Amino acid sequence: MKIIKKILVALLIALVLIQFYRPEKNNAEYRDVAAFEAETKPSKEIVSVLENNCYDCHSNKTEYPWYAEVAPVSFWLHDHIEEGNEHFNVSKWETYTDKKKDHKLDELIEEVEEGEMPLDSYTWLHGSITEAEKEALISWAKKAREHYNFK
Repeated sequence: MKIIKKILVALLIALVLIQFYRPEKNNAEYRDVAAFEAETKPSKEIVSVLENNCYDCHSNKTEYPWYAEVAPVSFWLHDHIEEGNEHFNVSKWETYTDKKKDHKLDELIEEVEEGEMPLDSYTWLHGSITEAEKEALISWAKKAREHYNFK
């Protein structure tokens, strides 16, 4: 029983100490999605879906919830955001070639169709995307792809 008590005290101390180390935040001065939106021309409805479900992890500006200040959640969120930006970052849209833009929109369609995006862990806390919103998002992305379609 003494060993369990010592382990619990050590874990508590570790939890307190980890609060003093913060991962770097993804917070540019503003959310630069203008080039992406100008080129892909999403409707107001689609912009709303993108803002509520995509831009936090797929742009250079994340709106952090209060619990992002608490470790180990802060580290978990940091990993999600970093990985999201590696795969698709709308703030870097201008740097992508037309072929890459087409590919990224194709991936967006595939991920949404398969229910992989937005992540379940995101929708648990932020609310889920409706089927109508999914269909509208897919339809918009398919239309936007026509500009880059090389097939």
